[in-house]
Amino acid sequence: MNSKINGLLHKLYGTTPNDGNLQPKEALAYGIAGFGQNFICTIIGSYLTIFLTDALLFGAEGVTIGSVAGSMAVAYLMLGTRIFDAFNDPIMGSIVDRTRTKWGKCRPYLKWMAIPIAIMTIACFLPVFQAKAHWSFVVVAIIYVLWSVAYTVADVPYWGLSTCMTNDTVVRGNLLTVTRLLCTLGAGIVTVFLPIITGAITAKYKYPDTAEGIAQIMADKGVDAEAAKTFVGTVIAGQEIANADTLKWTYFIAAVILVVAAVPMFFYGFKHTKERFTANDNPPSLGHNLKLLFKNKELLLIVLSGILGGARMVYTYTGGLYFAKYVLQNEGMYSLITLLVVPGGLVASVLVPWMSKKFTKKWAYIAVHLFGGVVMAVMYFVGYDAPWKLVIAAIALVLLGIPQGVNNIITYAMIGDTVDYLEWKTGERGEGICFAMQTLINKIGMAVGAFIGVISFAAAGINAETGFISAEGKQTLWNMLVLSGVISMFACAVPMFFYTITEKRQAEMVAEVASRKK
Repeated sequence: MNSKINGLLHKLYGTTPNDGNLQPKEALAYGIAGFGQNFICTIIGSYLTIFLTDALLFGAEGVTIGSVAGSMAVAYLMLGTRIFDAFNDPIMGSIVDRTRTKWGKCRPYLKWMAIPIAIMTIACFLPVFQAKAHWSFVVVAIIYVLWSVAYTVADVPYWGLSTCMTNDTVVRGNLLTVTRLLCTLGAGIVTVFLPIITGAITAKYKYPDTAEGIAQIMADKGVDAEAAKTFVGTVIAGQEIANADTLKWTYFIAAVILVVAAVPMFFYGFKHTKERFTANDNPPSLGHNLKLLFKNKELLLIVLSGILGGARMVYTYTGGLYFAKYVLQNEGMYSLITLLVVPGGLVASVLVPWMSKKFTKKWAYIAVHLFGGVVMAVMYFVGYDAPWKLVIAAIALVLLGIPQGVNNIITYAMIGDTVDYLEWKTGERGEGICFAMQTLINKIGMAVGAFIGVISFAAAGINAETGFISAEGKQTLWNMLVLSGVISMFACAVPMFFYTITEKRQAEMVAEVASRKK
């Protein structure tokens, strides 16, 4: 590596050349694994729901799974699977803490799980499923549950690895800041380009706003109104079925491409990272780890905050895509919605180290979420039904990138600090069980985002087969997406008022633990 570039990277990560601790090449390898991981996480988290409702047509009128409407069945599947999976995280965390291999306890999972995750991701988007066959929903549900378990087996140790690489809170904070940026970039590539691709491929199937409107035009030209409405409805339904078939293959091909790109990054992360701070004593049991978890009150506050904040970014999940597709009549606009958040996220990446040093992580976290709640409240009251209002909404999305970016970076660093707190308090680190809580928070956020998105889809009266939505339905969709974000932004700040770890206190705890070991 060029010495000048190497020097810049040392400054970026706050590392010291050749001191036996974390080095830039290793830190970059860790980030690259996260970059690839987010290719897979994003296509499942953001697009599996719309694949089920719009490509497989489980959201079409009249489609039921048993006695439940197809769209509601999808909502329950997203929520139930993610919550089930989230509560698997403590079990996986305990397994990680009991793992002992020549590669360490976290790294080997990057090697072992890359191929199983790849296979299950592709299986989720197989284009052979169809809404009229109930077996399709059952099979997709089983595959999705298996994917969730496989992803957990890699995700929990991946984030726990950061505490095994370094125990310096500043270096670890920098490591996680850069890694979260790379993860966001990986997710952003999928989020931005996939809707543009699907929108372009299916553009030939698009029709004007309502069947009633088209039928009225035909009636004005002398065609019987009821006959015109029936004819138009039949034609549009046929086009939507062709649209759905095209979407099936588009999402399937996209999943294959993303998986092929991501798998080598998992292996690269495994090969070029190193565990330095891993306990070698007798591995703890699950019951013991759960007891440790409840002794870590600082971590529990972060978990509570994360659960309350599950809906703060619902507009970046499925609901935002539905809004772009059915209200703005251009699913490619979802790419713009997610791009607007990027500048604020970049600002956040610069602000986090400064805010952490100046105000502590705790107060930085609280401040940006209160700010985000105010911004979303303004966005809600202004509305969306005029060009100037959409401009205000766009500005609000740019500003909302700041709390989103700060949360994505600072939470991981705070959980790393609670690992040090737990070791100071009990003599045990418990990286696996602690970082299992971060993945639990992420999954609950994805579950809530997908659930609210599909519930909004159903409440707005959208028919995936015809693609129509009433004016009242558009307002309902807006209300549910934005108001849930307002409430969540304010709610997640409350538990953090009781969080007590500061940068100074963390450094004192690390020093005391080192002294004890001597």
